[in-house]
Amino acid sequence: MSNPAAGATSVVRHAKRLARRGENLVQRALTTAGLRQSEKKIANDAQAYWRRPGGDRWRGNSHWRDASVFAGSDLWSAIGREHLELLERGARMAGFTRKWDRIVDWGCGGGANAVAFAPRAQEYFGVDISSESLRECEREVAGVCDTPFVSVPIDVNRPESALAHVTTPCDLFLSFYVFELIPSPEYGERLLRIAHHMLASGGLALIQIKYDTGSWWTRSRGRGYRSGLAEMTTYRIERFWELATENGLIPQAVYLVPQNQLDQHYAYFFLSKT
Repeated sequence: MSNPAAGATSVVRHAKRLARRGENLVQRALTTAGLRQSEKKIANDAQAYWRRPGGDRWRGNSHWRDASVFAGSDLWSAIGREHLELLERGARMAGFTRKWDRIVDWGCGGGANAVAFAPRAQEYFGVDISSESLRECEREVAGVCDTPFVSVPIDVNRPESALAHVTTPCDLFLSFYVFELIPSPEYGERLLRIAHHMLASGGLALIQIKYDTGSWWTRSRGRGYRSGLAEMTTYRIERFWELATENGLIPQAVYLVPQNQLDQHYAYFFLSKT
């Protein structure tokens, strides 16, 4: 016997997907026509979005454990666990053998990565725009280990302010699910310079981006932040490699994930500081 309620839910979900695709099409067409929004406009929109918690979608985008996208599965815990395993493999390949005493987690969100990495550290710095996410991340870390958690709140327009909080060089710089959310590819260069400044000599960064495959649909969207935040900024793989080098970080390897349970076109860069 068919379930009318389930059928109606399926129809609603399909309609929402079509609406999102239509919105994405319109915004990309406007950007292609030369109507890309300024970095300042997008930065202000990003600031407004992350500073004002907006229910379940916001929590999902911030990777809070209680978001419905993680309900009924092991996905939330798997995020950090899989990233930790990836880091361990990449560290061996890069010859990175030092202890991870001081870790910076740029864009820590609700702690999905922090709960896996913090037990390995002596001090853990969570950087985020949202004070609510910083408190949630600290709470999650406290539930798994005694590692001191240092909250580092920043504004989108002033990411360099984090340098005043992280004054001693760190061993490991992490950034997952952040670079696709930033206002522009150029803004990413500022974050690479910050990572270089924060890392100790011999330190390692693991930075995840979304990569541009060369198709129209995978270019940086460049406008309409709230409706397309996870498509805002993408990079060609070779260009991000070059940008890292230009900003003092030496690429050791790149690991591609064409698709997973969260999204698609992820590239993870292992970058060392000499």
